[in-house]
Amino acid sequence: MSAAILVLAGCGEDPAAAGAAAGGPPGGMQLPVEAVTVQPQPLSGGLQTVGSLRADESVVVRPEVGGRIERIHFEEGGRIEAGQPLFTLDASVARAALNEAEANLENSRRANARAAELADSQLIAKSDYDATRAAFAVDQARVASARAALSKMTLRAPFSGRIGLREVSVGDFVSVGQDLVPLVRMDPIEVDFSVPEGALSQIASGQSIDVTVDAFPGETFGGKVVAIAPVIDPNSRSVQLRAEIPNPDGRLRPGQFAKLVLDTSEGVAKGLLVPEQALMQEGETRFVYTVVDGKAHKAVVTTGTRVPGKVQVVEGLNPGDVVITAGQGKPMMHEGMAVMVLPEGGAQPADPAGAQLDAAAPAGEAAEGATAPQPAATAGTDTHETAAEDAQ
Repeated sequence: MSAAILVLAGCGEDPAAAGAAAGGPPGGMQLPVEAVTVQPQPLSGGLQTVGSLRADESVVVRPEVGGRIERIHFEEGGRIEAGQPLFTLDASVARAALNEAEANLENSRRANARAAELADSQLIAKSDYDATRAAFAVDQARVASARAALSKMTLRAPFSGRIGLREVSVGDFVSVGQDLVPLVRMDPIEVDFSVPEGALSQIASGQSIDVTVDAFPGETFGGKVVAIAPVIDPNSRSVQLRAEIPNPDGRLRPGQFAKLVLDTSEGVAKGLLVPEQALMQEGETRFVYTVVDGKAHKAVVTTGTRVPGKVQVVEGLNPGDVVITAGQGKPMMHEGMAVMVLPEGGAQPADPAGAQLDAAAPAGEAAEGATAPQPAATAGTDTHETAAEDAQ
């Protein structure tokens, strides 16, 4: 009887123990993994370059006539509207000249009127009438000139924008062409940059562009190309471009260094791209693990173009396939392995059995003689090695 019991005990094998011996999670648990759904994407990540921000309009206000500053109408750094007075110069001399010119004009007007009456009665020669008429026209021109000179004693903003720091004070005597204060229009703001002549086929007016600056890390400002230089720089073999960026809050400033990505996706070929860390390799064979009906499926792939952080899969995958990106490097991973795709961010699902998921990895790693395939990127890039280790 005892011998029979021993024989029966030897024939009955614990399923959980058998699963652990095979290198899988005990008790039929699912291996937690992270995955992405692959879809066709542009094989070009955009044309990257650098540039410098510039004001849409920028001038330094300078006087056309010399004089003493009588009044300043603005606060430094403030908002200015087009036509708003900025400086008023002492206009006493110009005003007196205008009064004199207007008095002479009135005298000429009356003389011309009397000469016209006499000429109609043929009491004066035609040449005398012509002389008074010419004198009247000269005095009209002198009044217009005096008015123009008087108007130049008030300097006005040529466009709306933000005023800078003034170089003069009330009472200063300024000369013709002297720098007084800068005025800039920063909305929209512009960025000048260049691209190699080989990229001419990828650029066009109206093209979208993304701009980042060191002053606002993590933020991207969108704009569009508004002008392309008609000639190639013979020294750098590059073409100059100008883009326009909305800047309603004025946070972007002229002179800032900018990093740019020019959208070149239109008309660019597309392909299936997978994250580099998803790619595994055994010898010369490259493969990824996909999720099919809740189980891992080993798909041998042929790779093509590389873009930053991703690799094109030419053969072996179809649009809509779910590719495992983290967890596929664990020793217990194999064809047909039950897997559970974690939410984005890798958070454990809120499930009573979730506590047992963490036990799956130690149980599998304890299996003697288990050898995991290496990520395909381990032969070349340190970044890929780190990604594979994190996944394990």
